[in-house]
Amino acid sequence: MKMVSFEEVSRFKVDKSVQLTLQDGVCKVSGKLGAVTKTFRNNYVKVEMDGDSVILSVSRKNKSTRAIAGTWESLIKGMMNGVTKGYQYEMKIDYTHFPMRVSVKGNEVIVENFLGERSPRKAKILGSCSVSIKGDRIFISGVDREEIGNTASNIERATRIRGFDLRVFQDGIYLLGGN
Repeated sequence: MKMVSFEEVSRFKVDKSVQLTLQDGVCKVSGKLGAVTKTFRNNYVKVEMDGDSVILSVSRKNKSTRAIAGTWESLIKGMMNGVTKGYQYEMKIDYTHFPMRVSVKGNEVIVENFLGERSPRKAKILGSCSVSIKGDRIFISGVDREEIGNTASNIERATRIRGFDLRVFQDGIYLLGGN
């Protein structure tokens, strides 16, 4: 059997305030705000630790494997940033025709009286995200950027308008931005 050799593409240091462990392609990053775990598996790209550095290596030097290595590097750096500083997205509750009520119950965001509907619309809160409502703003915060983005997407998708003229009925909950 032919032995495959890997060539180093990227190397970066791990923050002192972060504990990073790699085992069988599973990366766990722990910090003062919490922990994030992601799986990194590919036949041509490898992630490993060397002291306090993370090394990304590829066995084939082509555009695809370099792109995967670059994506993995930014994901791991984002995980380290999330467990030290955290992420927060802000959404705006916008209505003109019917005053909607938005509340958080358990792991769901409940939108009542949306366009005068009798049954409430629900959006699932993923993972360890925390959702708070202050006036006409919804704040989603946590350590995993992917979970926060998917939660914001669930909330926005729950208030999607069908069957009305979108130029007239602009009611809904929309993403303003995040850090």
